[in-house]
Amino acid sequence: LFLPSFQDLFGVSMVVPLMNLHIKSLGASHTVAGIIGSLYGIMQLFSSTFVGCWSDIVGRRYSLLSCILLSALGYFLLGTSTTVFLFAISRVPVGIFKHTLSISKALLSDLVSERDRPLVMGRFNAASSVGFILGPVVGGYLTELEDGFYQTSFMCASIFLLNAGLVWMLPWSEENTGNREHQQGNKGTDSFSAKANRDLHLKSATNGAMASDSLFQSPWIQVATVLKRIKGIACSDLWDIFLVRLLMSVAILLYYSNFSLALEERFGVKPLFAGYLMSYSSALGVLAGCLLGPITRLYQHNTYRILLHSSTLTCTLILLYASALSIWMVILSSTFLAFSTTVGRTCIIDLELTIGGNEASGTLLGVGQSVTSVGRIVAPLLSGIAQEFSPCGPPSLGVGLALVAILIMNANKQKYCSHGNVKLKNQ
Repeated sequence: LFLPSFQDLFGVSMVVPLMNLHIKSLGASHTVAGIIGSLYGIMQLFSSTFVGCWSDIVGRRYSLLSCILLSALGYFLLGTSTTVFLFAISRVPVGIFKHTLSISKALLSDLVSERDRPLVMGRFNAASSVGFILGPVVGGYLTELEDGFYQTSFMCASIFLLNAGLVWMLPWSEENTGNREHQQGNKGTDSFSAKANRDLHLKSATNGAMASDSLFQSPWIQVATVLKRIKGIACSDLWDIFLVRLLMSVAILLYYSNFSLALEERFGVKPLFAGYLMSYSSALGVLAGCLLGPITRLYQHNTYRILLHSSTLTCTLILLYASALSIWMVILSSTFLAFSTTVGRTCIIDLELTIGGNEASGTLLGVGQSVTSVGRIVAPLLSGIAQEFSPCGPPSLGVGLALVAILIMNANKQKYCSHGNVKLKNQ
């Protein structure tokens, strides 16, 4: 699963930085380009919860393969887009079904024990982040060639087809899963206890039977089941966790929203330096994902404490950046912010799954993605308003939002510490 996640973001990050240039070359205005970009975000916002819940109903294999193949179709259509209309059409299947990483995370949460989940999720995020670092470099090189954008889009579609083949080859059967775990245990890597293995086999068999039955259900029954599960999320006591995720997402997006412009206005730094600094932060984020194992052991696997401390550190570092008097303070804040945000993102997902229950992991991860999408829609608006007052306005507002998130976590400390006491009402 780590290899498809790396290839997924590698392929996407080759294409995405070039899309604005391509749509403008087709004759679209800035407004039209912005509308198409916003429509993609809105589709992601509404589809992530439904697709995540659908993966709980029909099974991870069927849903993951469907999302990969339909995303490949979208990027193939993008490679044939010679008009603005075709460009817009190509974004529809990707906007609705590009939730491959979320379903992969749900599959990982099904496979690993609760104790090992932060470590495995951290490595998964690190693998995908490496792809995001390398992809723009390769895409920038390919676009220099004749018809470079079309070649890059077709290459991205080919990568998704390769991922579909890799996912198809995964050991989905109960026997293969057991063999793989036995081999991992012999190698001395992270393995499950005997009880966890028995639970996994039982859950695999049960989920496999449910998935087979669900595939033959009518689409209307599947839709009704999806809506029922979403209602269960809406009626549960998970609102504070998703609110914390929203506030921290917006705070971090506000930090990066006017990063290049603010550095140029405050310190006279060129945008190229800002780009290098962001790449440096991304590389450190990969390292942080690999260090989650020692961090969770240091905290005795207390996800709540890790999240609280990482969020507090994030808030402090954003404040340091907003009040920085020299570029070295910005570099210092960026260095440690890469660690705190990576750890925080992994821990908030783990907390969602711990309190909400693994039985609806796809639904929970889908709702979490929708919450993050809301943050991506809200953050540019808040950034624009705050920037009217000062270049330091967006990060200063981000500090306030992060403080609110920390207060919410402190107010609900008892619930977070009592793992699993809060479950969805329909379970």
